[in-house]
Amino acid sequence: MFFSVIIPVYNRPEEIDELLESLTQQSYTHFEVLIIEDGSDNVCKEIANNYSSKLDIRYFYKGNSGQGFSRNFGFERAKGDYFVVFDSDCLIPSHYFETVNNYLKKHPIDAFGGPDRAHSSFSPVQKAISYAMTSPLTTGGIRGNKRHVGTFHPRSFNMGISREVYERTDGYHITRMGEDIEFSIRIIENGFTTALIEQAYVYHKRRTNLAEFFKQLHFFGRARINISRFYPEEIKFVHLIPSLFTIGLLFFISLPLWNIGLFKILLIPFLVLCALMFFHSLISTKNITIASLSVLTSFIQLTAYGIGFLQETWSQWWN
Repeated sequence: MFFSVIIPVYNRPEEIDELLESLTQQSYTHFEVLIIEDGSDNVCKEIANNYSSKLDIRYFYKGNSGQGFSRNFGFERAKGDYFVVFDSDCLIPSHYFETVNNYLKKHPIDAFGGPDRAHSSFSPVQKAISYAMTSPLTTGGIRGNKRHVGTFHPRSFNMGISREVYERTDGYHITRMGEDIEFSIRIIENGFTTALIEQAYVYHKRRTNLAEFFKQLHFFGRARINISRFYPEEIKFVHLIPSLFTIGLLFFISLPLWNIGLFKILLIPFLVLCALMFFHSLISTKNITIASLSVLTSFIQLTAYGIGFLQETWSQWWN
């Protein structure tokens, strides 16, 4: 089976270097790589050219159109039986394509996705962010595991589709603000089969500091409301949890100003939640620093998403 790897990039040449290096280590090598430079000022052409002797690689520069349409640009030029999409801030374990190829031989599905993990080289903050985005104690943990509720919706940081899926769906119809969610919904609505390949994980760097992580999750919250413009039924209760958590947290923080008694009562469950996050992360990461940071990143994951969700809801309601 031949795979086409589609990687859109915007002003991140260092990330591309690390990603391409990880692709040179693959045990299954029947794949090509298409780098789609989306109007960057800081281009990665020279870096891509450095891998021409190690990978079947093609580099394209185009005007800025966003990551969704940049992936379509790559799909149009891909030669593979399956198109695999990675974000530029991913590292790919050496067994990835061998794992996917073996799975597809036994289970000929139309589209797949895999989870994300923290690499040993990640900073403590990056590992804490990874915990927040995969923990069952946050809404980040609802995806990327075998207990995922309902039909699996692949996400574009680690996603594969068959050539037929692209030809029938025409790829991404929006380029930002939840483009991968919208695409996954249409894949399923067109009758294609999807699955999570649990061992086809990637090491996803996401953001390297807490401020950038807040911005990213705030954008994710807004994106969920944007998708509801096309698919109102896609707003589930689980998507409301961060907003309810945010409202509850603001209520709790304000209590000392007007009801200290109720604050003392609610302080206990608040501390229990923090302890659960801390010890769950400690068991997972075996690192007290990461566990401490994980409490903070989990709160950021919930509140940033919740604020973005509420903000975009308000904006849509008034417009």
